[in-house]
Amino acid sequence: MRRLPPLNALRSFEAAARHGSFNKAADELYVTPSAVSHQVKTLEDFLEVRLFLREKRRVSLTSAGERYLASVQLALDEIDSATRRLMASPNSVAVTISVAPAFLTRWLVPRIGQFQTEYPDVELRLSAAYGPIDFDHSDTDMAVNFGRGGWRDVESTHLLNVRLVPVCSPALLTGAKPLNTPEDLKRHTLIRVADRPDEWPRILRQAGVSSTDIGRVMTFSSTSLAMSAAMEGVGIALGDEKLVEREVRYGQLAKPFDLVLDSGNAFFLVYPKGRALSYGMKAFHDWVIEAITHDAPMSGINA
Repeated sequence: MRRLPPLNALRSFEAAARHGSFNKAADELYVTPSAVSHQVKTLEDFLEVRLFLREKRRVSLTSAGERYLASVQLALDEIDSATRRLMASPNSVAVTISVAPAFLTRWLVPRIGQFQTEYPDVELRLSAAYGPIDFDHSDTDMAVNFGRGGWRDVESTHLLNVRLVPVCSPALLTGAKPLNTPEDLKRHTLIRVADRPDEWPRILRQAGVSSTDIGRVMTFSSTSLAMSAAMEGVGIALGDEKLVEREVRYGQLAKPFDLVLDSGNAFFLVYPKGRALSYGMKAFHDWVIEAITHDAPMSGINA
């Protein structure tokens, strides 16, 4: 049996605490200031704790009120989010997930059929996100972030380290300027991603090739664009060894050398700290970890 105070009392308390005023809280809630005062008094009587210091023209929280406010706001935010999700899709278990574009298009989408087979009652609502999600101002339930971790106010689960390998069109391997050794990179266009300019110098240094002798460089705004350019024979790009395996297997890309660079970045599954996982969220959480762990094969590709 839960010991819960009346919801209207909690709403009045939260609004008055946020505004520091019963009058402003009343305006927000479309009630009278005396109604707000009554609801707050009801809550204080229920808790047997004084929540506000009442002054002439304003109110301020007691230390107990400050502690209680943080928990009440978190609970009301969760109720609000749950209500919005249910009203948007009353008859299905829907999970809204924002995903780093490279992970979305090259890892998740080819395997999404497997998730649907295992969880036919869960609707995934997927979108591409180029940076961390602000869960406080979004209807997003979970996200797959790219980076080094350490984001605040989220629960984070490591999924996959980003290990980079040179990739190019198979036609470049035996063209007019064949790629036999890393030194041959000097004769080709190197494709890089704008916000990660250090990757090529690092892998060249690792291969013992001076980056000062490199000729042409072409820069793209995203990994997906860089991979597309590499497939078209524009030059040589750096792709994650796991995320390019589909294109390599299909013969759209080739790995000319046995070079691997640990970028220091990774993909992480994240969701708001302290939030209880819904059935759909837990289904996706468990499935993606299982698929990563066992390196699930992609739909439509024979092993």
